[in-house]
Amino acid sequence: MAQQTTLGSSITPTPGNLFRQDRSQYRKDEEDVQSIKDGLFPPPRTVKDARSLSNASMFGPRGASLATSGAAPGSFSSNMKTMTAPRHVGSRPELTTFPSREDILSVEIGASEQRQAEFRDKINKEMKIKTGSENLLEALLSKGSKQTKDQRMRVETELNSSNRKIAELKSKLEEEVERSKRPTTPSQTSQNRLSALFRGSPLRSPSRTDALSEVDNVEPNPELESPTFVLAETLQALEVEGMQPDYYVSRANGLVELFKRHPTLKYDLAWSIFGIRVQTMLLSDSREVVAAGYRVTRHAIADRKSLQTVRNLHTDSLVILSLVKESKATIEREQAMKFIRAFLDIKDGVKELSNAVVRTVVSVAEHSEDRLRNIAILTLTEILVKDPSLVSKAGGIAPLTDALGDGSYPGSESLVCAFLYLTDAPKLRQILVSGRELEAPFSGFTDPLVSHGHEERLKVSARSVASILNTWPGLFALSRRGFSTLRSLLLSLFHPEPFARDLILDLLFDVLHIKPPSWTSSFLAGRRLTTYGRVTVLKPDQMEQQWHIESEDDANRVNLIDQYTALVLAVLVHCGLIKILSDLVEEASDPSLKRKTILLLGEVLKMANYALPSALSSDLQVLPTIMRSPFQYMEDDDCGLSLNMIYQIDSVNRTLHRTGATKRSINSPLGESQDSATNTRPNDSSRPKLNVDMDEISFRSLLVETQVVSTVNYLKWKWDLIVDIIEGPLLNPKRLDEAIKGTKFLKRLIGFYRPFKYRFSEARNTKPNQRYVRIGCLLLKCLLQTTEGVQYLTESKLLRQLAECLAQLDKTSGLISTTPLFAADRVLETLTGGYFNLLGTLSSDPQGLVMLGRWRMINMFYHIIDLSERGDLVQLLLGNMDFTIDSHLRVLLSKALTSCPKNIRIYSTKLLRKYANREDKQGTTSDVAYWAIRLLVTQLYDPDVEVSEVAVQVLQEACNRHQYLEYVVKCRPALDHLGEIGAPLLLRFLSTSLGYKYLDGLDYITQEMDDWFLGRNEKYVTLVEASLSRALSHQAERPKSMVDEPVQRQHLGIVPPHFYRELTRTKEGCKLLKDSGHFEEFVSTIQESWSEDEDEETMLKVKGCLWAVGNVGSMELGAPFLEYTNVVTWIIKIVEQSEVMTMRGTAFFVLGLISRSLHGMEILAEHGWDAATNQNGQSLGYCLPPSLDVLFSVQLTTSDKRMPNMHQTFERVPPARDLRDTGAARVVSLVIDLGNTVLTKRAFGELHGIRTNHPALFRSVAVFRQVMHIFECHRFRLPIMRFVIDMFDKDVMRQIVLDDDSDDDILDTYETEFQPTAATLPAAS
Repeated sequence: MAQQTTLGSSITPTPGNLFRQDRSQYRKDEEDVQSIKDGLFPPPRTVKDARSLSNASMFGPRGASLATSGAAPGSFSSNMKTMTAPRHVGSRPELTTFPSREDILSVEIGASEQRQAEFRDKINKEMKIKTGSENLLEALLSKGSKQTKDQRMRVETELNSSNRKIAELKSKLEEEVERSKRPTTPSQTSQNRLSALFRGSPLRSPSRTDALSEVDNVEPNPELESPTFVLAETLQALEVEGMQPDYYVSRANGLVELFKRHPTLKYDLAWSIFGIRVQTMLLSDSREVVAAGYRVTRHAIADRKSLQTVRNLHTDSLVILSLVKESKATIEREQAMKFIRAFLDIKDGVKELSNAVVRTVVSVAEHSEDRLRNIAILTLTEILVKDPSLVSKAGGIAPLTDALGDGSYPGSESLVCAFLYLTDAPKLRQILVSGRELEAPFSGFTDPLVSHGHEERLKVSARSVASILNTWPGLFALSRRGFSTLRSLLLSLFHPEPFARDLILDLLFDVLHIKPPSWTSSFLAGRRLTTYGRVTVLKPDQMEQQWHIESEDDANRVNLIDQYTALVLAVLVHCGLIKILSDLVEEASDPSLKRKTILLLGEVLKMANYALPSALSSDLQVLPTIMRSPFQYMEDDDCGLSLNMIYQIDSVNRTLHRTGATKRSINSPLGESQDSATNTRPNDSSRPKLNVDMDEISFRSLLVETQVVSTVNYLKWKWDLIVDIIEGPLLNPKRLDEAIKGTKFLKRLIGFYRPFKYRFSEARNTKPNQRYVRIGCLLLKCLLQTTEGVQYLTESKLLRQLAECLAQLDKTSGLISTTPLFAADRVLETLTGGYFNLLGTLSSDPQGLVMLGRWRMINMFYHIIDLSERGDLVQLLLGNMDFTIDSHLRVLLSKALTSCPKNIRIYSTKLLRKYANREDKQGTTSDVAYWAIRLLVTQLYDPDVEVSEVAVQVLQEACNRHQYLEYVVKCRPALDHLGEIGAPLLLRFLSTSLGYKYLDGLDYITQEMDDWFLGRNEKYVTLVEASLSRALSHQAERPKSMVDEPVQRQHLGIVPPHFYRELTRTKEGCKLLKDSGHFEEFVSTIQESWSEDEDEETMLKVKGCLWAVGNVGSMELGAPFLEYTNVVTWIIKIVEQSEVMTMRGTAFFVLGLISRSLHGMEILAEHGWDAATNQNGQSLGYCLPPSLDVLFSVQLTTSDKRMPNMHQTFERVPPARDLRDTGAARVVSLVIDLGNTVLTKRAFGELHGIRTNHPALFRSVAVFRQVMHIFECHRFRLPIMRFVIDMFDKDVMRQIVLDDDSDDDILDTYETEFQPTAATLPAAS
């Protein structure tokens, strides 16, 4: 069977990338044992003290890599450590090998990825330490300053250390990422390192090093050596008999390295000679030699034909014998498993795997104590995707289901993906035995006896459940019997198991894509909600990102994740989620569990209100299980609990609204949290505002109350009151003049920020201390609003001292300081970087710009951005400046965009995002946006593609507004040099008549239309599926850089731009679409092939047509195409009747797209489908059928269990004469009895007796073949297989491999000696 492509829509993983995450999961552990697995340790030589010299030198310097180069075909990773051999055996040092250039590069790439992962782990750890220190410091600040002074100093020291470590780690991570992106070539340094590694390897014993000749020590030169000569010489050397095992292992390793250096050599192998050498090694008594034989054979495999040749060497029998050996034969068993996995890396190689080999792998997977169990499960999972019938015939479905159910397999997501792949299409569903395999992970939660004491396994099961619920096949598989499995999971919340309860609630948060607010941990700990508004302050970059997301045109952002989440929410509500959560709040005794349930219930109600149709959500908001009639309340003793729960839910919702702390996945009305997100200080409605026109006496009393005029210790000042005064009375020029001339309030407040006072500049850079930066910005903004304030600020020493500190960075100023204020460590550890926030406040006002020019700070800015070694300072400067006003700062940004290093150019390009999307207060377009767009168009021609890609993304966002889109078109950017990167921006040009004419003049439209019609529609399906797969996967891929994260995360789950959708935005485009007849072709394909469930190419084409129809129907001008073709009826038919689950999912998404247009929503309403709308009556793109039973009516089981005939390794070969009355027949009968647990003990005893009295029977090839045939056709446990095979003489396998037919004489000799007795006769059937 050829490698199958995915049948799924967006949420179904494809076989090609099914195990990518799972392989990477074991990669790190594989490196720990790779030297043992691939190096193939020979027996060591010992010295007088009985300790192996090689064992003493086995471990190199710390941090040295012990892994061999390159991942060979069939390589796998294990999360289990290699078992050491018994002491009398000794350690086995690894033989050195000679990596090729390609292997050196692969080792360097793998090492780079490992270093990046280590850096990220360290950063996460330090971030947790930083967060804990900030929370502790915040708590200490709320107490008395005298009692907690020492503690605060220690916490600030720890926080300072964490900040410094985080900055260093981030810098190293960025450097490592940049280094990995650069093309690498084997340099002289790497060659020297390679020479040193293999000439003086610490893993090679001294005796072996001395014994090697000079020829062996010379590194082979790939350009000078003759591969055929080396191959012939090595094969001739392997002919020598009677040598030590390390002799054969070293030659085998040399062959492996030869195949790596010359990959084409294996295509010209003379298997008649090479096969004999391999057979000799595989029949050796040394485990290391056998392992070396497997390894060299694995590297010699080139194609399916070579696999057939290898199997003719009787390798199936040898592999089975190796796998059933005891765990002490670690190297041999691991190499045998690698040899099996090599079949999976060859096209159609899985067809060459015999049923006997797969059954042996199944036995290993069933043995819970076997070290290779996880690898066997992974191998069976991959075979299950490539050839499901082979695994089913070998009985491999049951151990995979058990591994999925007990949570012992760490890579459970790969198992889930394999079963989801089989569940998708009816043809593959025949492979599943019961059809309930995906319900296995739920057993850990529904059975309280199983869940108790198995926390780690429950976590694995929770990941599996999340993976199931995030896919169409999984959701359909759980729909049987009215979603009884989901109902059982929800009812498990009432089991008295705290950890399982908490895990189920976390699972619901994850499945519904609810991101808990930042104050969740404090809320669960029991703190009051009224205190959160003071500490929940968004960072500037977070505010800009949230403002950007909320201000985009909703018509251009179709989030499929939201649509799928709305359906999952409807299913959970159908299963009684609201009632169960309400009852749990009333019955739970744990306060933390009760608060978490209240938080989840409030979020669920809010999501239901926005995402579900009003007919479904209206009844939920009143909480009918809690709200009773007044007479019931009078008679109910628990009414207080119900009222308390309603009060807490309302309190949580008000806090969420006030702090704007949650970023909803489901689209909420614009402006709900926009105001709170853009304020520098959360709006606390409980604090009354001070009157601007306050009288003098009250004003003076307030100044005294702040403690500013009475002490210079800023820790004693009441900063909350200072903020109220700045935002209130100080805006009055009279009160401001009084504060300047009549008191020391403003003098001391400004003096606190003066650099050389060393108060603000020496304060630690902690989260609580960030309020000083915000208050300083508020103070400068207040002073800039009045003439008196401007004059006072101009004459103060603050700006003069700031200019002097900036001059220390300017090499042309002549000012030098040994400890400059803006040194890198001080910017990181103290609030010194906050001075750029103050300068940014000045840059937002014309008077402030005058002040900056007066002290020549702008000239210093020009010199600062030239400091290539201070990228942190350049980003700090550019990120805080306000470029709204046309001034020299815009020239400064233009210079940064063109002449600075790449990371600064990318950062500067991202800064233009908030200006390119800006509008005036009246909602009109802004000149600032036009200026930003011009700069972005210039960035399209940057020599670095990454900069151009960021500029394209920002321009796409700006094009969501019609006026800005037309302005971009007027700039006439040339995007041909960007290829696929610039294609989405060109598609956006079709949205306007001006852009249509521009592209039509370039002859772009007709060429692009033909391209999409002939193949791009199918590629679009793959693009959407990949986006949804990443967005819904439990373990999302991490970005390569922290800087790239905001840009990448925005597009996950978002419908990519579609040519036909953009084309139907204009009347000219609709006319072209109608004249081309493409839409009619799409409809015809859907009508003719909607029921296809086997041909993958046809199904992919139907999906492409569905997406094209949906994108056209989502536009108001394109909706009439739906009506005259009546295509909606066919799409609904697919949703309700298609046998392919992911085809139904694709059609469901398409109906959501159609519901976004008013005309499309009316057509769906005629068919009974209800769409969710916002407060303005606009569709959100979520529509549901009149009943969930209509959507989830699919037959998941089938009675057809016929399996194709598998290729058998051991045909049933009868001996020369009838064996019904001989000892051979009795041996075969007893082996069959070993499969019966009732007869196992008796069969063991009888086999021991026969082995003792008649050993010749266990030297018979015919008997051995019959026993192996039984193992191939029936299920046996691994210890039983090992017991039976160990009873046979080792020469039997030699006779089979070498085709020695001298077996009949053995039976003739001993047949007469064996006289059956009553104890040895077969039991009557």
